[in-house]
Amino acid sequence: MTTLKYLSGYPESLQQQIRQLIVEKRLGDYLERRYPQRHQVQSDKALYGYVQQLRQSHLKSAPNIDKVLYDNRLDLTHRALGLHTAVSRVQGGKLKAKKEIRVAALFKEAAPEFLQMIVVHELAHLRESDHNRAFYKLCEHMMPGYAQTEFDLRCYLHWRELA
Repeated sequence: MTTLKYLSGYPESLQQQIRQLIVEKRLGDYLERRYPQRHQVQSDKALYGYVQQLRQSHLKSAPNIDKVLYDNRLDLTHRALGLHTAVSRVQGGKLKAKKEIRVAALFKEAAPEFLQMIVVHELAHLRESDHNRAFYKLCEHMMPGYAQTEFDLRCYLHWRELA
């Protein structure tokens, strides 16, 4: 029986359906049918604009993001697909806090829905630090269908490892 580490929190019945798709070599077809396109956000500058646009449309009162970039060092071995950080520095007599969002570079080649899901997830951390009910409600508000997209993204990660 194949261990599905990215789907370990999901019901066994769903995991079994994905295992069946893997055995039949149809997982890639399923994902290609659901997510046929690739996004055009390829540079760090374009990603910054994309994040700011989402923040502006859903979290207007949230603090500004100072830096957004694709990060080659984020990978699946650390279980990090995106990262949000707040860096505080003392400059003169003032405390400056800078907020950063880093997105794993593997999302340069992903479907636009997957990129949006990662960005929404990291933006939601501006309001909710924990993965609690309010956090996922906010994610769903910013991206209707968030839960399904997250599930499919986890399937995509398994499919990438198989390939």
